[in-house]
Amino acid sequence: MVDLRRIRQDPDALRRAVASKGEPGATEALDALLETDARWRTVLGEAERLRAERNALSSEVGRLKRSAGDAARLEELLERTRVVAELLRLVEAQLSPLDARVRDLLLQLPNPPDADVPVGPDETANVEVRLVGTPSVQEFPLKPHWDLGPELGAVDFERAGKVTGARFSVFTGRGARLVRSLIAFMVDMHVRAHGCTEILPPFLINSASMLGTGNLPKFGADAFAIADTDYWLVPTAEVPVTNLYRDEILAGDRLPIRHVAYTPCWRSEAGAAGRDTRGLIRQHQFDKVEIVHFVLPEDSEQHLAEIVACGEAVLRALDLPYRVVQMCTGDLGFTAAKKFDLEVWMPSYGRYVEISSCSNFRDFQARRANIRVRRAPGQSPECVHTLNGSALAVGRTMAALLENGQRPDGSVVLPAALAPYLDGDTVWR
Repeated sequence: MVDLRRIRQDPDALRRAVASKGEPGATEALDALLETDARWRTVLGEAERLRAERNALSSEVGRLKRSAGDAARLEELLERTRVVAELLRLVEAQLSPLDARVRDLLLQLPNPPDADVPVGPDETANVEVRLVGTPSVQEFPLKPHWDLGPELGAVDFERAGKVTGARFSVFTGRGARLVRSLIAFMVDMHVRAHGCTEILPPFLINSASMLGTGNLPKFGADAFAIADTDYWLVPTAEVPVTNLYRDEILAGDRLPIRHVAYTPCWRSEAGAAGRDTRGLIRQHQFDKVEIVHFVLPEDSEQHLAEIVACGEAVLRALDLPYRVVQMCTGDLGFTAAKKFDLEVWMPSYGRYVEISSCSNFRDFQARRANIRVRRAPGQSPECVHTLNGSALAVGRTMAALLENGQRPDGSVVLPAALAPYLDGDTVWR
């Protein structure tokens, strides 16, 4: 949520920032917010004026009563006190709905981009930061993972469709083992090498948690709600892990907090029909390892680079060619102030495909979830900065390993880093 004081100080700057994101309805929400906030401040000013008059009248009435002063004057003051009290009641009754409307409109505003984010309308304006590794050029026909996985007995899409429906997977035998191994490999790396504390959160979350991270109200259609409850299937571990500290004031010496969590994730992928829907790239249920940081405001830029490096470390260890891309304003998303995607080379597509998004939310989520820090005893609390990044999406990692690990004899060679997790079974035929 954007700081209302920031909006009041320079509404035109925020209007430009909001417009650069291209979020539907955001400019209209900002205009409505400014109008509603102006009305709220006018009503608040009238309420404060009436309270001051009420207090002055009370003092004067008390003085007259103590001095047995003019009875007519006393009655006149008492009548005015009754009138002011009624006016104040009517004015104060307007404040609560106005305040609620202001908050509702604030929740509709996207996080303004950082000043150094490239300006552009969509992914065509994203900026490639670096390429790592070289996509191999094979002289034999490569198979896409949606063919290769079933042939190797690693994944079964047809039976998943029978059990549940389209865009679900059943991992079988060595495929199920590889999924478990990738999760353990990633979590172990982030705990041992990157200083994260492992979290295993609930896979059901409440609406307050979805609101705190910015998934509600805007993205309700992209998530799965549990009928007749206040629960949602977790769309990403970011949601439960961020909300661990909702409505808390953290001690300054606790920061930074670095967490890593594995969860299955569920997304309806509303509006994604026809886009990468074959295989493991865009599923309704998928596994993901997520890193979440809570930091002091002045440290968040450094921690964004750190989270990107964590994702890159996994890709390098798995010998996967990838690139780092900075998102432009129009492809930044609703909640992020700055974001880098890690994209892995996928031979079946002949292009790089997102495997991780690493975002700095600044105080946007913390303000919504009321997560604050008190730097030292006696100091006023302030919002923390939150950041997160996938490290990595497990299904997409598996797809990339299968496609990039193909050999002319039809086998697939998995990276040596996974050998301890697979009991040495790194050559699949």
